[in-house]
Amino acid sequence: MAKKPSKSRKLSLYSNLSRTRKVKKDADSKKYAQYLALLPKQPIQRILYRLNPKNAAKFWFSKHGLLLSLKIMGVTALIFCLLVGGLFVYFRKDLDTIRPGELAKRVQTTVTTYLDRNGQVLWEDKGDGDYKLVVDDSGLSKYLKDATVAIEDKDFYKHGGISATGLLRAVINNVGGGSTQGGSTLTQQLVKQVFFADEAQKRGLSGIPRKIKEVVLSIEVERMYNKTQILDLYLNESPYGGRRNGVESAAQTYFGKSAKDLTIAEAALLAAIPQNPSVYNPYNVAGHASLISRQHTVINNMAEQGYITKAQADEAKKYPILDHITPEASQYTNIKAPHFVQMARAELEKELGKATVGKGGLVVKTTLDLRIQTKLEEAMNDMFTSYVPNWAGFSNGAATVEDTKTGQIVALMGSRDFNYTGYGQDNATIASIQPGSTVKALIYAELFQKKASGQANYGSGSIINDVNIDSLYGAKLFNADHTFKGPMTARSALATSRNIPAVAAMHISGIKPTLDMIHKMGGTSYCTQGDEIQVGLAAAIGGCGIQQIDLVNAYASLARSGAYKPQSTILEVKNNNGETLKKWTDTAAVQVIDPQSAYIVSDILSDDIARAPLDGRHAVGMEIPGVRTSTKTGTSDKEGNAKDIWMMSYSPVLTMGVWLGNSDATILKRGTSSIPGSIIAKVMEYSHKTVYASEGLWKSGDWFTPPTGIQTVSGELYPSWWNKTQGQTTTKLTFDRVSKKKAVDGLTPDGARIELDVSKTVDPVTKKDIYIAPDGYDASSDDNVHKSTDQKPTVAITLAQTNNSYIVNVTVTPGTAPTITNVQIKVGSVIVANTDASATNTYTYSGTLTKSDTAPIAVSATATDNYYYIGNDTAEIPAYDN
Repeated sequence: MAKKPSKSRKLSLYSNLSRTRKVKKDADSKKYAQYLALLPKQPIQRILYRLNPKNAAKFWFSKHGLLLSLKIMGVTALIFCLLVGGLFVYFRKDLDTIRPGELAKRVQTTVTTYLDRNGQVLWEDKGDGDYKLVVDDSGLSKYLKDATVAIEDKDFYKHGGISATGLLRAVINNVGGGSTQGGSTLTQQLVKQVFFADEAQKRGLSGIPRKIKEVVLSIEVERMYNKTQILDLYLNESPYGGRRNGVESAAQTYFGKSAKDLTIAEAALLAAIPQNPSVYNPYNVAGHASLISRQHTVINNMAEQGYITKAQADEAKKYPILDHITPEASQYTNIKAPHFVQMARAELEKELGKATVGKGGLVVKTTLDLRIQTKLEEAMNDMFTSYVPNWAGFSNGAATVEDTKTGQIVALMGSRDFNYTGYGQDNATIASIQPGSTVKALIYAELFQKKASGQANYGSGSIINDVNIDSLYGAKLFNADHTFKGPMTARSALATSRNIPAVAAMHISGIKPTLDMIHKMGGTSYCTQGDEIQVGLAAAIGGCGIQQIDLVNAYASLARSGAYKPQSTILEVKNNNGETLKKWTDTAAVQVIDPQSAYIVSDILSDDIARAPLDGRHAVGMEIPGVRTSTKTGTSDKEGNAKDIWMMSYSPVLTMGVWLGNSDATILKRGTSSIPGSIIAKVMEYSHKTVYASEGLWKSGDWFTPPTGIQTVSGELYPSWWNKTQGQTTTKLTFDRVSKKKAVDGLTPDGARIELDVSKTVDPVTKKDIYIAPDGYDASSDDNVHKSTDQKPTVAITLAQTNNSYIVNVTVTPGTAPTITNVQIKVGSVIVANTDASATNTYTYSGTLTKSDTAPIAVSATATDNYYYIGNDTAEIPAYDN
């Protein structure tokens, strides 16, 4: 049995241990003191000494340095654990909303209903068949799950919710404000889609809090759900192009099948979409090349990661997947006003975000009036079932109707028929098409604006010279009839759509000011694409493209007395909870041009007499029974041939535009600009008399009120800043009565000459004098009736005498002029006959001599024709015979 140590021995052991520790401590202190003694005395030198790499390494690898390192790491780890724990506690409350029960409630509200302004259903946005966003794991193709993991997160089954390298890359990118990086795991993407869709666009430092939340919640999600559940949730939540959220919706939409039946090629295509759903949308033709490239990347990744064989990959890549995409039109079964609804949806996506619109559950009340829309479709159908399209050579058309006072679009057709093969789904109202002469109304609106000091101001009666201005234009410039009319009023020039005066008008106002005005009026897309920016004066005659909806709004600004309002397609948007997300409010109009300028243009475009030389009187669509409108036609040109036909029409309450042409810009057989008139007439008459009249918004006889300051001079309209004598002097010119042109010395007979007072101005374009004569006289041209080869009328006198009685017979033979207007017979100094022309051109006078006639008497006859040429003859009567 071992002997127990004595008490004194225990004390001795403890004393030895204590002494040993003390000795060791003293030794360490002495050693550290010696180390300090070796250091430089100066503080700065001491710091530099310690920073020396060799000395620093020696310290940190010493026992003392290692102990200090452990202490620092321990404190850091403690702080990190407290921080992470705090973040988990703070964001833990957000996890309740992603439990399966809450998720099911959220996906029930996916159908968005579009209504017209009166509550009529236009479209229930739910795709083909059942709109099913959520399916369980058995409803998802294995290929789809493998494809998604292969392209989005190859380490999905290995990590715990976050990727350290991806997270670091994303943080660096966020701090730098760059684009989205592909470092997020599937779990993080799911968390972002569910919780942070509205914050996803935040970049830079502002995006770091969201990223922290994603990390925290992703780790918790991984703890709460297994990988299968997480992947299923991701596939049911992700966007797959357009409004299709959830892979089941995408599978049914694009392939007409359930997600569980997808092939490798189909699964790979869908897996490619969520990274950039707007670009990779299979219905986005412009993104097809990028989509196929990414689909091939998905397939390659699947093969490399062992999900499929190389042979399967090669076969899947060869499959012409885009040829088997279900046409988008099938998604719009029973849709009304499809082009308009698509525009409304695009506006929503822009304002509310693609994610919000894609999730659905909205009730969208639009500005469209289904009654007017139905009449428009009827009128368009009547046009395309008639002989006219084949006769004129056009195959497509588009039309827009806008409520003038609000800027709301009430009817729209982007093509002749949305279901028409080839281009029916293309929306021509937002395509850039040259507007032809319809833009001239806007050119003249700027011309009538008040000009700078020293410049002449213009009204409807102001003279614009229709002469050759090729040197100014920089190319051959023709009017449609290849003639020049010389000085003509602005009313006549605009109403008959003369090209040269329109170019002159833009030159007078300035190209940039005119284009700026057009843009501010609503024609924002005019002359803004590519080389069109430098088009110059050709913009005055429609030399640039413009979207129809923009042109209609610019005309609506004319109808609003020169005030601009933004166009709109949506009145109100509510979500499934009845909350209002968007509501139209009437914005204050922005006055772009003076009301007087707009009024003068409107008056000219409503003048049926002024446009008669071009379109005839009472043309269909230009004069609507009981509805006064202003109307302008136009045709665009391609290598001297008509390409597009336009007609614009407006009243105080409605503005409408119609385009007819070919989607491939093929030239027309006949470019008659009045062709759209039948569509305009049917829609505008119905809309005014049936719709707007019944709602008290219009009554027969409504027209624009003349603005304060407008002047009426000799039946023409002028703005208040116009002065009758501005830049004018009075002089005299001699004219030919027959041609009503300037007399020509040596050609114009004296009798045809007349001297008149004329007004003299200087043409601001050519800098030449312009003479403005009264009573229809033309001061710009010379007498073209009288010629040097003309023949005067021939006069022959024959005398017959019996005793002291005599008979004078006069026979007149017309010369060049066909008509004898007057014959005068003189006996002696007395005019005995002064008569108008006779049918036989023979004239007789009988007389008797008296005793006082003691000498022969002279007889003369003078004939004047309708050219004022004069012919004469003389004879002699013997003296009185006693």
